[in-house]
Amino acid sequence: MSLDTGIHLDDPDAIFVALAAAHADLTPEQSRRFDAALVLLLANQVRSSTVVLAAIEAARETIGASDVPTKPNEEHPGEQG
Repeated sequence: MSLDTGIHLDDPDAIFVALAAAHADLTPEQSRRFDAALVLLLANQVRSSTVVLAAIEAARETIGASDVPTKPNEEHPGEQG
């Protein structure tokens, strides 16, 4: 599946500012939990597991980690790793 990675937001700068502000005063753990909650809320809006899985793969590629793990992380149950 080809993922559309073009910018389609009407005000991407406002989104960036809002995301940065949402992380203000959060601990690193709260920040990770916030990111996870936001991703799941947005994934639910997409309504397509195929598209969300393609986005996960594309996001990992942007950070140089192209293989998506499929087994739960034994050190941190509930996390992928």
